[in-house]
Amino acid sequence: MKKDFTEEELREKLGDAAYHVVREEGTDPPFAHPYDKLFDEGIYVDVVTGDVLFLSKDKFDAGCGWPSFSRVAPDASVQEKTDGRFGMIRTEVRTDTTHLGHVFNDGPASLGGLRYCINGSSIDFIPKEEMESRGYGKWLKEL
Repeated sequence: MKKDFTEEELREKLGDAAYHVVREEGTDPPFAHPYDKLFDEGIYVDVVTGDVLFLSKDKFDAGCGWPSFSRVAPDASVQEKTDGRFGMIRTEVRTDTTHLGHVFNDGPASLGGLRYCINGSSIDFIPKEEMESRGYGKWLKEL
């Protein structure tokens, strides 16, 4: 996957709404992205770089309107930083290139207690049956 997009190329690839989420720290509307209700086997990758971020086995229905995960994939390049916007203190989840969403400590205790609340616009889903052909075969053992 091409990883060195110009901002203009990236905006064209993603569209204005997704670009706003990914690069300008926007938020998808709740319950609007199809990944919220997608529970097929596979992996979720950074929409900009294609780097693996989340595994389907760690996804759960939080009822919040955004795809939710109990943890990041092993060795995922996910960073957390304090976000004080909108009069509240939250923890932003991002990569070097992409705003993903936020992490909260209100996830199911049985899954570790975290809820990575992720914008569907910031990730791409790679179905299990396509992982090998798309260069993600080494991740099959993680599912």
